[in-house]
Parts: sequence; structure tokens; C-alpha cells
Amino acid sequence: MAKATSKKADASTGPAYWLFKSEPDSHSWEMQKSRGKKGEPWDGVRNFMARNNMKAMKLGDLGFFYHSNEGKEVVGIVEVCALAHPDPKDDTGVWKCVDVRAVCDMPKPVTLAAAKANPKLAKMALVTSARLSVQPVTEAEWIEVCRMGELDPKKIRT
Repeated sequence: MAKATSKKADASTGPAYWLFKSEPDSHSWEMQKSRGKKGEPWDGVRNFMARNNMKAMKLGDLGFFYHSNEGKEVVGIVEVCALAHPDPKDDTGVWKCVDVRAVCDMPKPVTLAAAKANPKLAKMALVTSARLSVQPVTEAEWIEVCRMGELDPKKIRT
């Protein structure tokens, strides 16, 4: 696991926001929650843009946990708990991963269909870059998806 020594989210700017896609039959939200505070590596990502997104993450950044394929919905919130480090499933040294831990459930899951129907999310990567497995989320998008999911973003405790 990577050392948590630098690149902490700046208190004045707060965390950045992300969306992590997972196929629920291989890694579900319930599985993520079962990992506890330690979390686990978000490994196996084999896309350069997604890898670069993980390299840009800081400790304390928050992300939506999204079930892809089956469900197609945001079901929870995760926190980056270890900076980008070598992916343990990669023998080439090219791929990186971060560690994430579950923070809380999304009270009302936000479906892809609902996101696509919301004009405030028209430019969100979830809507425009459907295949990217690790995506940036703007603060405005974060607030809107949280609102749709009946979660007050100011009350998210890590």
C-alpha cells in the first residue's frame, strides 16, 4: 500500500471529486463496504486516461461508487485513502491505482437514466464519456448528484 505522506487535499480548496465505476458482479458496493476503513486498491484499470485521473488524486478526495452494466447507478461515496501506487495486478509497471474506502451509502441511488435526463449534468463525464472507468466530477456535478440521491454533501463524514 502507498504511504500517505503527501498530496493531501488542501483545506482551503477541499477535496476533488471523482466517479469510480465497478461491475457489481465482480466488485459490488457491499464488497467495498466490507473492506472497512483500510479500504483496498482500485486495481485492474487499463485505460491511460483513467490511470492519469488516479495519478491526479489527493488523499481525502471523494468519489461516487457507480455500478456499471447491472444497475447503472451511483450507490455510494468513497474516499481516496492512499495515493497512486503500482497496481499489484500489473507486471509491466505501467499501471497505477489508488486505494479507496467506503464512506456512506447514497440514500437514493442515482441512475444513469436520471443523470442523462438532468440538464445540469449534460456535460458530466458519466453522460458524455460512458466507457471511462475513473472520471473527474466537477463540484457542481457533485452537489447535483448528491441532491438527486438525497444526500447532503456538507454532511458527508470521512
